[in-house]
Amino acid sequence: MSLWFTEKHTAHTGLTMEVRKSLYHGKSDFQTLEILDTFEYGKVFLLDGVVMLTQRDEFIYHEMLAHVPLLTHPDPRKVLVVGGGDGGTVREVLKHKGVEEVTLVEIDRKVVEVCREHLPEVSCGLDDNRVTIRFEDGVRFVDEADEGSFDVILVDSTDPVGPAVALFSVRFFEACSRSLGKNGVFACQSESPFFDLPFMKDIHGHATGAFARARFYLAPVTTYPGGCWSFLMGTRNAVDFPLCREDTGIPTRYYTQQVHLASFALPRFLEEALRG
Repeated sequence: MSLWFTEKHTAHTGLTMEVRKSLYHGKSDFQTLEILDTFEYGKVFLLDGVVMLTQRDEFIYHEMLAHVPLLTHPDPRKVLVVGGGDGGTVREVLKHKGVEEVTLVEIDRKVVEVCREHLPEVSCGLDDNRVTIRFEDGVRFVDEADEGSFDVILVDSTDPVGPAVALFSVRFFEACSRSLGKNGVFACQSESPFFDLPFMKDIHGHATGAFARARFYLAPVTTYPGGCWSFLMGTRNAVDFPLCREDTGIPTRYYTQQVHLASFALPRFLEEALRG
């Protein structure tokens, strides 16, 4: 008898994969955590039954969330990552030799513990001496941060349900903008263009009110709803972007300068929806 995992993306469609075995199942004060070993995607990390990452395609998401904003900023040294306790975004940030400090703010200590045990190739950067981990609420942390504290802020959050809704609010975007230095860059994951257009329109409005410039960019993530994922970037200064510095040999599997620039070219249906 075979075992299959299915995540419903809507009432009528979803993602399914055959499971070799379950490696971990547990609960924290915030959510249910699972690690599945699957035939096609390797280890799969789930929160409350929703795919957070898979070994097969996590590099696309983490590279695009980290390298696009860091290579837009002229000289990123202090980076804040909100969420992302699996460590994938931190791993990519640390590839930038000029980065001196990375602060990871993760509300759920269990996420870090489970990923350190079961996904060491993802969480490998968490023990770097440039990294400080704070187990607390990210919204409160940014609210209390000094003005201009960070060069880049990356929000590696779950879907906008429950407590994560606050990470997409006008208030949070404004607090992030205030916490950025003069050349500061902000980026967050911003859901599926195929299933979440109303949400994307809403947060685009929030971001354009909080940042001098705000634009979406796209990347394929095969295990996320629709297979095409969006990211939202905001800048503290009114610079025209996409901008892209030389990557100076940063090792990547998906990201390139050409991909960086092309990712800001939006399909017509998305452009029209944002204009509407």
